[in-house]
Amino acid sequence: MDYIAEGTSFIRPFSAGIDLVDGEMTDFTRKTERRASSMRGHYADAAALERLVADGDPLHYEVFEKPVPEEYGHLMYCVSKLLSGLVGDEYFMTKGHYHSVLRTGEIYLCLRGDGFMLMKTKDGKFAAEPMKRGGMVYVPPYWAHRSVNTGSEPLVSFCVYNAEAGHNYGDIETEGFARRVLRSGGVPVIR
Repeated sequence: MDYIAEGTSFIRPFSAGIDLVDGEMTDFTRKTERRASSMRGHYADAAALERLVADGDPLHYEVFEKPVPEEYGHLMYCVSKLLSGLVGDEYFMTKGHYHSVLRTGEIYLCLRGDGFMLMKTKDGKFAAEPMKRGGMVYVPPYWAHRSVNTGSEPLVSFCVYNAEAGHNYGDIETEGFARRVLRSGGVPVIR
């Protein structure tokens, strides 16, 4: 197969099912779970988070994948399911990440729920795009991003990105996000 590019594995085509009601990939081969205890350092109200951890350590979000080689040319896709809830007055969110290969973007198609995609750059730029069923958010290269669920049901997204992109959570743990989504007067406010 002399048409195969160096550094890109040849694999067989495959498919995956998505349960649009439950917001899960039905035949995933890898699942990542993040509970309250794994979100330490991400919420403004650390005491409220610790109360959640002590009260059963609830699930915050899960990601369902059928991995492909993490190489040039391949596309990773997944389903992200962010549950509804609050830590103090702050809505449940994902940890957020940059891509390790900063020059790659990502697409999020919202399948269910309501929320925001918060995005930031290392030099202080900020953006927030609404996430609603049927809406798509494009995260350009160089932007860190995190989902925030402001609704009463799970926020479910179908995500696609370059398989070689990688995930850098460490910079977010040290930098944080300058803005948060809080419940104020019963509605979400970005501050």
